[in-house]
Amino acid sequence: MLLDTENLRDRVRTVIATYLDQQREVLEEVSDDCAPLVDYVADLMTGGKRLRAAFCYWGWRAAGAPDRPGIVTAAAACEFLQAAALIHDDVMDDSDTRRGAPAVHRRFAALHGPGPGAGHFGISAAVLAGDLCLTWSDALYTGSGLDPAALARGRRVFDRMRIQLMGGQYLDLLDQARGGRHRDPVERARRVVHYKSAKYTVEHPLLLGGLLAGAGDDLLDGLSAYGLPLGEAFQLRDDVLGVFGDPARTGKPAGDDLREGKRTVLIALACERADDVREKVLNDLLGHPELDLSGIATLREIITDTGALAATERMISRLLERSLAALHATGLDDPGRSVLLALAEAATDRVA
Repeated sequence: MLLDTENLRDRVRTVIATYLDQQREVLEEVSDDCAPLVDYVADLMTGGKRLRAAFCYWGWRAAGAPDRPGIVTAAAACEFLQAAALIHDDVMDDSDTRRGAPAVHRRFAALHGPGPGAGHFGISAAVLAGDLCLTWSDALYTGSGLDPAALARGRRVFDRMRIQLMGGQYLDLLDQARGGRHRDPVERARRVVHYKSAKYTVEHPLLLGGLLAGAGDDLLDGLSAYGLPLGEAFQLRDDVLGVFGDPARTGKPAGDDLREGKRTVLIALACERADDVREKVLNDLLGHPELDLSGIATLREIITDTGALAATERMISRLLERSLAALHATGLDDPGRSVLLALAEAATDRVA
């Protein structure tokens, strides 16, 4: 399988496991009680497709640089950023599960035990675990063993990636608080996608790998033209799965995004196209914490009947076409070209 070229996923997994073992020893100096801070992160990071690490690595290889342990380590730093984002996102969304298991803040709440204070403890400890992941991401990047000049080249994208992710996450949080009220809700939702997911999932990891390898401006522009629409398509697919996905495969409860009131592009399109009756139902049910299967079915029906689902699928297809056209225009040779094609398929043609 092309995604396993260079045995990348196993190598990233090994870097993560080895690094967390080292951090476990660091925290043991504080107290054995700190073990869950590492253990719960380690459990969370056993899952996932390692897409961000893969895009970073293949951005490096696309620039003609050879396979080296250092780039695998630097790529793994992107996975710690992802872990931080997932932990904090679940806190903000008050999610119960992640990848079919209790969310990190729920695990800490259970560790606390029943009684008052469990929820607050869980959230507080999860915030610390997410902060640790951000720290570990930076430390792993800096200590990757790559040439200091290369690390300095990549630093501006590495920092921008993390900063803009937080900005995009804040916009998402703000829009949920405002109920998605904007002059152009669809465009606003796409802006959230742009910064909360598209850049840090695909474009920034690609550019990071390219810069670390010393890629020229033409290649960097080509990688950006491939990566940005692909990142947006990835998140739009994620939004569709958040409403219509099978919980057994997504690892999230049915309709969880609806229960959380996420103002995604899919939802913005449905609201934009709904008549007055349907719009009222959308507003009444979206974000209702006790939303049941009947309510979820009603919302799914409205999303489908308004054409929002079909419009989102068309948007995904158009974005993927743009991405692939940009990739072909770069003139990359194999294996880089073939692997980036496979990554595009993996990012957009998903069931989980």
